[in-house]
Amino acid sequence: MNTYLAYFVVFLLGATPFFEVVAVIPIGIAAGLQAIPVALAAFAGNIATILLLIALTEQTKRWLERRKEKKGKNNSEKKQQRAAFVWKKYGLPGLALVAPFITGSHLGAVLAMSFGGTKKQITFWMVISIVIWTIIMGVASYYGIDYFFDRTNSDGFLTNLLD
Repeated sequence: MNTYLAYFVVFLLGATPFFEVVAVIPIGIAAGLQAIPVALAAFAGNIATILLLIALTEQTKRWLERRKEKKGKNNSEKKQQRAAFVWKKYGLPGLALVAPFITGSHLGAVLAMSFGGTKKQITFWMVISIVIWTIIMGVASYYGIDYFFDRTNSDGFLTNLLD
């Protein structure tokens, strides 16, 4: 497997809703890929789809409404309630910072739009949030997985495939 392909997969997984930087960075580093390129690829994928969602705010809202009507009920009602609680208590900055864990950053951005945030505000706070979580997950994963690799004499689960 080509190393560039592995980083492209990290980018795609980072762009996937509910997977994002919080999960992709530890997986990429555990695979044996370099921490900084993994973090950058995951960040780029995650932020690209968030910005696309924000840019297509009206279309996204209409799509979600159609999807909700088609299913008959809202499966993410509990997530929306948690997000609404965070929005009321901490505002957009709070929602953006905790969204990767309570709703996923993609749904968090959509909910922020429905709660009344402007595109500019949502973009600013979502970028800040993704940057912070990329740094936290990158550093924690690098040192945590490095510690694990030292104890197990491993170099990651992809190293045999990339050679």
